[in-house]
Amino acid sequence: MQHDDITAIILAGGQGTRMGGVDKGLVELQGRPLIEHVIESIKPQVDNIIISANRNFERYSRFGFTVMPDLWPDFPGPLAGLVSAAALVDTDYALCVPCDTPHLPHNLTDRLKQTLLEQQSEASVAVTADELHAVCFLMQYAAMRDLQSYLESGQRQVQSWLKTKRLAYADFSDQVHAFANINSPQELQQHQRCPPS
Repeated sequence: MQHDDITAIILAGGQGTRMGGVDKGLVELQGRPLIEHVIESIKPQVDNIIISANRNFERYSRFGFTVMPDLWPDFPGPLAGLVSAAALVDTDYALCVPCDTPHLPHNLTDRLKQTLLEQQSEASVAVTADELHAVCFLMQYAAMRDLQSYLESGQRQVQSWLKTKRLAYADFSDQVHAFANINSPQELQQHQRCPPS
């Protein structure tokens, strides 16, 4: 499947509250920042990558991709990162992924796009069993144009915004481990000792 029409947005603007307020994208797993693992997984799957961040811009820029700061102050959530980065997207589709999920599937984009096209949807989101991974989705860029007005209306939840679209669900139940994310020092230690396989 062609990937030259897809831009990936990596969301790295969270507060990292459960990690003690650290910038999770730069937390090291097996000697490398979490975001580096994410980049390694998705780089072959897309045409371009944009990193959405709200601090440590210089460090993120060292990965060689455009870094877009949030246009809203005070950590308003992932939708703010999306709307800021979306302004730079010049492809037909945008892939959204978090910075704290280091084992993303190597067929993530293919399966999301196939599901979207088969169901003639505006967006497709990854699901495993009964769990929806709201910040792992592929969307037609044209369907993102209402994002700023949605955010300005006071809405903050990615899942609620997705449900305003013609939404398809891409089943990754055969790769549950791939969506294991790292939100706490305990989860980081667990991944250090025994990465998902």
